[in-house]
Amino acid sequence: MNIAFLAHDKKKELMVQFCTAYKSVLSKHNLYATATTGRLIADNTGLPITLLLSHKQGGHQQINARIAYNEIDLVLLFTDPNTKDPWDDSQMIETIRYCDKHNVPIATNLASAEMFIMGLQRGDLDWREMLHTKSKY
Repeated sequence: MNIAFLAHDKKKELMVQFCTAYKSVLSKHNLYATATTGRLIADNTGLPITLLLSHKQGGHQQINARIAYNEIDLVLLFTDPNTKDPWDDSQMIETIRYCDKHNVPIATNLASAEMFIMGLQRGDLDWREMLHTKSKY
């Protein structure tokens, strides 16, 4: 599975704690993240992460393109509901729309992220692998 991580500035530490707690599950998958979030996760967990551009330089667009090409299976996007930056909000909303359009599971908070990780561990998201096989033909 290919998993993408994005987090508002105020949620980056929570994302690192989440990845630390579920390191054993995450280590079995391909991980992608915007630059700052990915660096924090990698530095604190040792998990190998493909770093994309930073949020402001187009990292969200890179993730959205991968979603559109069926290259991302799960998105963990920790949002700050108190953000005052309309640009941040519009980028997060765009990623949510891409996930909805392309049927990619997305978690926007700790509770839903934990549900997805538990499901991932049980094999509940294995149906995404069939999409990869199908798209090759």
